This record gives sequence, structure tokens and C-alpha cells, in this order.
Amino acid sequence: MQKYIDNGCRLSWLIDPENKRVAIYRIGKPAEILQAPSSISGEDALEGFILNLENV
Repeated sequence: MQKYIDNGCRLSWLIDPENKRVAIYRIGKPAEILQAPSSISGEDALEGFILNLENV
């Protein structure tokens, strides 16, 4: 995922449904790991986008 960020992607998610974990990658910041989030947002990269993860 870091390669995407290094090439200009502002936001990327690595979703691990088996372990109910999401890693969020952003430019200039360390990866943020969320355990069992109910949703994740597109933040300023995809403003208004919400991905519902309740049934994942």
C-alpha cells in the first residue's frame, strides 16, 4: 500500500475481513490500524463517500 501513497494516492485502505481490521494509509502519516470499524470514510480524497463494513 505504501507504493500507492508514494506514487501520489492520497488515501488507501487495506481491508482484512478475516481479522476484521482496516489499515488506512495517507500521505505523510503512518498507517492507522482500526479494529472492527463499522464504516470508513473517503475523507477529503473521496468527500462524502462512506464504506459500510458492518456485514464484512
